Amino acid sequence: MKVVKTIDEVRAQVKAWRAQGLSVGLVPTMGYLHEGHASLIDASHKDNDRTVVSDFVNPMQFGPSEDLESYPRDLERDSALVKAHGGDLIFNPEPEEMYHEGFSSFVDMTILTEELCGLSRPIHFRGVCTVVSKLFNIVKPDRAYFGKKDAQQLAVIRHMVDDLNMDIEIVGCPIVREPDGLAKSSRNTYLNDEGRKAALVLSRAILAGADMVRNGEKSSKAVTDRMKQIIECEPLAKIDYVKLVDAKTMQQIPMIDRDALCAIAVYIGKTRLIDNFFTEDVK
Repeated sequence: MKVVKTIDEVRAQVKAWRAQGLSVGLVPTMGYLHEGHASLIDASHKDNDRTVVSDFVNPMQFGPSEDLESYPRDLERDSALVKAHGGDLIFNPEPEEMYHEGFSSFVDMTILTEELCGLSRPIHFRGVCTVVSKLFNIVKPDRAYFGKKDAQQLAVIRHMVDDLNMDIEIVGCPIVREPDGLAKSSRNTYLNDEGRKAALVLSRAILAGADMVRNGEKSSKAVTDRMKQIIECEPLAKIDYVKLVDAKTMQQIPMIDRDALCAIAVYIGKTRLIDNFFTEDVK
């Protein structure tokens, strides 16, 4: 397993693999890897002959007041996890390698990015689409792997690939949770003991909403109202959004009459956490 810093090194290695007739999977990450990322690497290792993991905290997807500088980083720890799960190459560029002086080209999207996280993080998905497009162009993978925890991101990437005729299979992998239900996230490290206990309100709300759908509830409002009620009982929690949307378009729907996504974003103190369920997964 190798760690490389430059685009030329990645391209040279992938070219050598292609010359051997090998397939290539890509797992894009921002590092500080956990078991959720490990599940993506496992899936790529199973499906492909070689796996590239990008480990890059992308400055373009952070707003001015967000946690770019404090976002956790630990390349040594990440390298051990990637090696243990069968990854073959880590691409760990500096920002200057990805965004040269005078960089001024972006990949943007409307509609799908205007709901949910796009409302409170208006530049976020432009940064995501731009960096993922660059990674696709650098690695040229057969398949790329994304977690369903970032459900809107997964939908945006799938839509971008379809719109721009990219010859890449996008694979969505299930949410990985702690034993007590909290969805795995690099930002969980921001939580102190009190916040960590309070954060369980997210998974409690998700479980309650999923149970309502499983039992036949069709009203989006009924489901989201119950979930909000649960979250609002936790003093440390502040709701960003609790919404039911069309799973493909990310637009709100009044009735659950199609494949839908129920997504939540909640602040526990200053830490913003997300969680969700897809209705197709709970029926």
